[in-house]
Amino acid sequence: MKSGFVAIIGRPNAGKSTLLNTLLDEKIAITSPKSQTTRNAILGIYNDDDYQIVFIDTPGIHEAKTGLGSFMNKEAYSQAHGVDVIYYIIDGTKGIQSEDIKILDRIFSYEVPVFLLINKIDDMSSNLLIERLNYANKNYQFSELIPISALNKDNINELLDTTKKYLKDEVVYYPNDMKTNRSIDFKIAEIIREKVIMNIDEEVPHLIACYIDEIKERTSKVFIQATIICNKDTHKGIIIGKNGRMLKRINEQASSDIAKLYNKKILLSLFVKVENDWFNSEKRLFNLGYFLGDDNE
Repeated sequence: MKSGFVAIIGRPNAGKSTLLNTLLDEKIAITSPKSQTTRNAILGIYNDDDYQIVFIDTPGIHEAKTGLGSFMNKEAYSQAHGVDVIYYIIDGTKGIQSEDIKILDRIFSYEVPVFLLINKIDDMSSNLLIERLNYANKNYQFSELIPISALNKDNINELLDTTKKYLKDEVVYYPNDMKTNRSIDFKIAEIIREKVIMNIDEEVPHLIACYIDEIKERTSKVFIQATIICNKDTHKGIIIGKNGRMLKRINEQASSDIAKLYNKKILLSLFVKVENDWFNSEKRLFNLGYFLGDDNE
């Protein structure tokens, strides 16, 4: 049995979480077309007869303007230390952009094999793909260049087979039936946050968080109480919606997904709370699981 750790790094909306879900053939991380959906590093554990690969999905690295944004960048970079392979994933339709250069300079300094994953090849012409490959090969020392479509599963088996060649550990880090390290509370809070993101536009989704107040599991039902934190009274009004319609929609969609975790009926109570500037309060970020810690960035 060979094993190892792989960090999935990239800018927002490159397809990191979609790739994690595709690699494990299960929804481990929430996804959306909106940037900064992923905030915490999430472990996804792949097992077959001969290999265990621990994939680490990370927040998109971006220009941080809040304490939460700083946490997300630090979280991403910290996960690249000590791994066996780094996947640097880009949106192939956009190529390697100026924002990628600083990130690549930093992760190449870690002296870890770096794969460039050119994602979204289903939206690219063959000529454009060749152009992207030639540019990357000419300007960087990537260990591997692999075009993929995380959404359509193109070249995913090739990616797995290539990754296995770089694994050297002979330790089973997690039980074979374990797919992620995240708690049920975390999964439920993320599902609720995903539904807010998917249903609400503009800046509101970036300024909300969610936590679980209580879970009571019964024989055929699960009672869950959760709170959505937002930044302003106007944001609270948008989340609740006219006559509570938006909050009801979020509740229904979240309950449907949460039910798949339990195979039971879900009775979900959602509350919306205003906490001004919560995303810049180190104490509040810590309490919500976003620990800033020290960083030399």
